[in-house]
Amino acid sequence: MTASDVEPISPRAARLSLVLLLALNLLNYIDRYVLAAVEPVIRETFFAPDTTIGSSAPAREQLTAAMAKTGSLATAFLLSYMLAAPIFGMLADRMSRWVLVGLAVAVWTLASGASGLVPTFSLLVLTRCFVGIGEAGYGPAAPAMISELYPMERRGRMLAWFYMAIPVGSAVGYALGGTVSERWGWRTPFLLVVPPGLLLAGCCFLMTAPRRPVAAATPRPRATLEDYRGLLKIPSYVLGTLGMAAMTFAAGGFAFWMPAYLHDAAHAGDLATVNTRFGLITVVAGIAATLLGGWLGDLLRRYMSGAYFVVSAAGMIVSALCVLLMVHSADGRLVPHGAPPGASSLLWVWIFWAVFFLFLNTGPSNAILANVTRPSVRANAFALNIFIIHALGDAISPPLLGAVAGRSWNAALYLVCGTMVLSGVLWFCGVGFLGRDTDRVELRSHESAGTCSADGP
Repeated sequence: MTASDVEPISPRAARLSLVLLLALNLLNYIDRYVLAAVEPVIRETFFAPDTTIGSSAPAREQLTAAMAKTGSLATAFLLSYMLAAPIFGMLADRMSRWVLVGLAVAVWTLASGASGLVPTFSLLVLTRCFVGIGEAGYGPAAPAMISELYPMERRGRMLAWFYMAIPVGSAVGYALGGTVSERWGWRTPFLLVVPPGLLLAGCCFLMTAPRRPVAAATPRPRATLEDYRGLLKIPSYVLGTLGMAAMTFAAGGFAFWMPAYLHDAAHAGDLATVNTRFGLITVVAGIAATLLGGWLGDLLRRYMSGAYFVVSAAGMIVSALCVLLMVHSADGRLVPHGAPPGASSLLWVWIFWAVFFLFLNTGPSNAILANVTRPSVRANAFALNIFIIHALGDAISPPLLGAVAGRSWNAALYLVCGTMVLSGVLWFCGVGFLGRDTDRVELRSHESAGTCSADGP
């Protein structure tokens, strides 16, 4: 049997799958950033009523400890997420991915709803762990499914559409958390995500996996331990993953603490106002940058083999510069004489561009992972990537940056800038390897297809 004898993937089935995966990713990030939006209220509820920047030395120590503890909510979620991801990555190559995704969505949705019902902080930490376990069943499977639905020359754009849910979901999470908690308390936003989550989980069980040419001709090969070791021998995969880890450290801490920074330090408005504004910036800048990054990476790939690395690295370097300008603007150095720090429109301008360039890498960086790994290990490659980037990234950055910010917001944001620059440097180092690593995967795929054709009936 030749590849041409196998029924091709239906464009309609591919679009339907992409739309559902996009909706699930949207819900995923709404849930994550509802927590960031209501962090100041959770901090006040469970720890201390007096946690303002301008208080006495004991109060500042109290603030530092409280921010480190609330930052641990993100760590609890991400630790469970990254530890469970490799397990679910293996399951994604051995069972129906839609069934796995449906079960995972139901688990994280119910756990998120439980986050709004718990009476103690310890139980809140536990529910966030179960949210992480649920999301681990979805994280590795989804990009691998998209990579199988679309050819290499379109993957950057298709993955950009999928990851467009990050800025949109983050923005909705900020707005939902800030606005709803202002009126009905911080617990309500967590409960509101339950009905749509269960509805989308049900839709997953009604989906059927589209037929893939190789998979239709032969069973999907099982990944071996040597395959996983082989991932660490692919320079593009290693540098791409390390760059993503540094980016995730910066982006995770930046996203989690920005509402608190704008409210407590920059005095840019009340909690509902800063969440709404930051959410609007995130959705506009994030969508534009995500789609532009995917399109630009695919376009430049025609002229340079390392284009995905170039686009990703350049975006991170420029984003770091914009964060520095944001800090100086909020610090009063660029505002009119006598004006309060939060009054400067430049603060919001630099935030916009920092977010824009931070999201520019979304499509290209994930396309790198898909293009340099074989289909038999692709879900596991994404799972290993998830483990590494969160272990070195946003599993540790929220509590660490929270502890630093309790003493100095500027120092915390300078640390964000440093890891952004590190990410850019690592990605620039990968430019020379990407073409060779991609060609190796293409060659092995053609050899496998040739073997299938020769051995078939």
